[in-house]
Amino acid sequence: MNRVIYLLQHVYIHPLLWIVIAISIATAHFLELCLLIAIIFVHEMGHAAAASFFSWRIKKITLLPFGGVAEMEEHGNRPLKEEAIVVLAGPIQHIWMVAVAYALFSFDLMSGDLFLLFINYNIMIFIFNLFPVWPLDGGKLIFMLLSLKKSFPIAHRLTLIISFFSVGIFSVVTILAAPKQINVWIIVGFLLFSLYHEWKQRRYIFMRFLLERYYGKKSDLQALKPIQADEQDLLIDVLEKFQRGCKHPIIIESDGKEKGMLDENELLHAYFTEKRLTDKISDLLFSY
Repeated sequence: MNRVIYLLQHVYIHPLLWIVIAISIATAHFLELCLLIAIIFVHEMGHAAAASFFSWRIKKITLLPFGGVAEMEEHGNRPLKEEAIVVLAGPIQHIWMVAVAYALFSFDLMSGDLFLLFINYNIMIFIFNLFPVWPLDGGKLIFMLLSLKKSFPIAHRLTLIISFFSVGIFSVVTILAAPKQINVWIIVGFLLFSLYHEWKQRRYIFMRFLLERYYGKKSDLQALKPIQADEQDLLIDVLEKFQRGCKHPIIIESDGKEKGMLDENELLHAYFTEKRLTDKISDLLFSY
């Protein structure tokens, strides 16, 4: 019960949603909106409940006029398996919601029209959230898949490029199929704004990832993945090779021969605490 109260305390209703609620009352669509908001709420609480189970720090659960978002403060530094569970915990909620609705309909506790509307809303939200677009669940899954092989900044950048491309395709389809759907264009605008903001902030997001890795809660990383660095490489160039879910011993080479080894925490300490922003990796080897 305490965990439920904790999660509910983090729920935030966007001011625009109140305007949409007022419009729905004026246009006699309040029931439909309540149904949609309830489905979105359960979806986002699924994310939040899974995150709480793994002791993630939950920042805010926001209900928007056309969706929702559960914001965490882990900054990509939790095990990828945990993150996969947290991301998938949202879409999974639609399965039991549909099952319950079917049971209510079967026992004549829900009308046929309400049942069909509930099913259509569930399918719509389920499919929409799995689009490969950041910050939707599908975009987060793309980021995780790319993170298995790519460094954090490369995986993040590729995710955003794929997202821009996906929104472009979705926009073309909308122009051809339903060009006058204002609600769809509002969603497209929101996604483009979110992607633009994420793209402009990508360097800051990478620094936040490194800061959390250095100062934040130390989680168990699944694998050791050595990084080979030439002694002339800059410190920041080596940091840009860091991956999610891996701990990196740094092997320093000179003319193809191993010259020494550093722990990743030594690099992070040099960069953030000692402010050695322009040092070469070989300078750290002599220091430590």
